[in-house]
Amino acid sequence: MKKKYIVISIICVLAAGICTAIGIYQYMQQQRAGEEYQEIREEVKNDEPAEEPESGPEKDPVVIPIDFASLQARNPDVYAWITVPGTNIDYPILQSDGDNGYYLDHTMDGESSPEGSIFTEKYNSKDFEDPNTVIYGHNMKNGSMFQNLHNYQDREFFDNNRDVTIYTPDAIRHYKIFAAYFYDNRHILSSFDFSDPWVYKQYLDQIFSIRDMNSFIDTDTKIGVEDKIITMSTCYGTQHDVRYLVQAVLVSIEK
Repeated sequence: MKKKYIVISIICVLAAGICTAIGIYQYMQQQRAGEEYQEIREEVKNDEPAEEPESGPEKDPVVIPIDFASLQARNPDVYAWITVPGTNIDYPILQSDGDNGYYLDHTMDGESSPEGSIFTEKYNSKDFEDPNTVIYGHNMKNGSMFQNLHNYQDREFFDNNRDVTIYTPDAIRHYKIFAAYFYDNRHILSSFDFSDPWVYKQYLDQIFSIRDMNSFIDTDTKIGVEDKIITMSTCYGTQHDVRYLVQAVLVSIEK
């Protein structure tokens, strides 16, 4: 009997050691999350302000500060870049042709990693002309990827950081954030037919009717069915049935 207890104790110690090792490994992965993207950012993004174009009858095309040629040579699934001033959200946006969930756990370079990538699904086109483009990113403990979306849980931050910029190879799109709130884990693009103006209007009305204390909605922003919005979606801690959404409406396009 004593021998049996010794064996059980050894098994328990080994199990605890394995759990600790797994925890340390996951922690280290979380801490390293986003490092690859920092290197990519330094290589392909020019943060120097563009020179003002000379005045004249013909307007020069807008200067895109992202080297999309290099990005797409590295991975053709890259089609846009998102920047949210006031946060560290500054990443390429990808979309897989074959697997909507591929970039949940793969970086831009195709490496298996828990931070994955910032991505959209094939439910959305790549021209941001859909009524609602849903952009996904993980909530990483080290503050990378879409973790900074949770800054919008603070009213003062919400009020003072409303801009989102999306770059594509031929244009710069400027958005204004109008909503930040908790939502359930339903698949938005499968749940609503946004091509139907009536459905889209009902969806927008639903957002503007939110009265939750943990939600911030700019009711002064007027959005109609002709407007284009983006929905930035991330998870909330360990609550797998909850998502945190930050939404913005397109206000201008530079081409």
